[in-house]
Amino acid sequence: MENNKKVSRAAGAVGGMTLVSRIFGMLRDLVIAMQFGSSAAADAFFVAFRIPNMQRKILGEGAVSAAFIPVFSDLLNTKGEKSAWEMTANLLNILFALLVAVTLAMVVFSPAVVTVFAPGFIDDPEKFALTVKLTRWMAPYLIFIGLAAFSMGILNTFGIFALPAAAPVLLNISMIAGALFISPMMDEPILGLALGVLVGGVLQLLVQLPTTIKKGLRFVRTFKTKNPDIIRVGKLMVPIIFGLAVYEINMLVDTLLASLLPGGSISYLYYGNRLVQLPLGVFGVALGVAILPMLSQQAARNDIAELIKTIAFGIRLILFITIPATIGLIVLRFPIVNTLWERGEFSRVSTDGTTIALLYYSIGLCAFAGIKVIAPAFYSLQDTKTPVRIATGSMLLNIVLNLILMGPLQHGGLALATSISALFNALLLIYFLKKRLGQMGGRLILFSTLKLALSSTLMGIIIYTCNLAWFDPLAPLGVKVMVLTGCIFAGIISFGIFSYLMKNEELIFFLNFVKRRLGSR
Repeated sequence: MENNKKVSRAAGAVGGMTLVSRIFGMLRDLVIAMQFGSSAAADAFFVAFRIPNMQRKILGEGAVSAAFIPVFSDLLNTKGEKSAWEMTANLLNILFALLVAVTLAMVVFSPAVVTVFAPGFIDDPEKFALTVKLTRWMAPYLIFIGLAAFSMGILNTFGIFALPAAAPVLLNISMIAGALFISPMMDEPILGLALGVLVGGVLQLLVQLPTTIKKGLRFVRTFKTKNPDIIRVGKLMVPIIFGLAVYEINMLVDTLLASLLPGGSISYLYYGNRLVQLPLGVFGVALGVAILPMLSQQAARNDIAELIKTIAFGIRLILFITIPATIGLIVLRFPIVNTLWERGEFSRVSTDGTTIALLYYSIGLCAFAGIKVIAPAFYSLQDTKTPVRIATGSMLLNIVLNLILMGPLQHGGLALATSISALFNALLLIYFLKKRLGQMGGRLILFSTLKLALSSTLMGIIIYTCNLAWFDPLAPLGVKVMVLTGCIFAGIISFGIFSYLMKNEELIFFLNFVKRRLGSR
């Protein structure tokens, strides 16, 4: 129980800061939608931004921490603090060199990169050239976000979660400022956004460095690539990057194929995915970040029984959040998109296209979040082969489904394929983890899931009725915000009531946790 409380506290800290970041992210997308809509310039930016943003998500939401934390924790337990920090300093220098090399390659080979990720742009020379230019402008972002992710791994190891989770807020603020104040002064306004991305990367690193140095990080002239501990980290990181990158690779495949569809398809997928990222980032990623250090410590002590309990609790907790969130996003997809973005250059056509993407991405929300929680269990056990094999199969399945579904469903088919492949990934992870560790409380998880599904369905009926009765897409923005907020609160309250009546254990744990937190103040 104490471990569950620690995970919940850490996840709450990460989730709270991530929520703030996502709110600013929504404001950022609102500004982008108003100024650029689903135009050719917006499509070019989203393709160019996806490349460094994928790096941010892979490094910032898993790869560095998943490879670094288990090795660092093991060194602390076996060789002491001095050895752990020597390895860290060495790894920092190697990582910096690799990031610089990748950035230079991105600048030099950006036309080839854009050709791979958006071949449909080749027939439009102006859009292609703009995408190449944006890619080059944002390439240095890789250096700063990579080092910021490294700092996050160090801080998470010492139980510091809120500060690194809050850092992305600076990126969103920087992009908003770029769009509002720099873009109007540029011959190509979209370049203001690219500059905002670059400045945001610098700020994310700078805000974490003082605390990281205070904890013990020192800059030492050492570059030992053959150091055994560095090799351990490298062996873990390479497959982990691929394993955690499946979702992002699937998104890139979606972008590539969407570039072959009618104009605006890339933007529809971007906006739809951004809405799914809100609950995924606030809860799925937050829980995954919080749970890894504890799993690593339990694995280092060979405390498998506690490790199993922690994983099972994580799965149940993430389902408690994502099942009702899935229903809510599906039922309220039109009022959400209409309220957030339908103004300026973002027309009703853009709204309709985005709601289709949101519908199909929402189907995979539970799987997207589940992967973030289950995969760290393998990494804490220093097993990277299993997730990579599953990830490879998932990626291949996504490509096949993309080709099958993009014809009849257009960009919606691409989103649906991503969701199905993520579900395949999550189920196989659970299967092989159970095969390795034994029973994981599967009956309790299944019984809890059934109760959550029933509560969420009843909640869905209520918010559907509220939406049908009160939401008017032509009403003033203030009215729409009030109605949408009312529908969401009605959903939260009704879900809580139904879950309470069904004696859902996750709700009881959450309520007790809140009471203890309030009582400790």
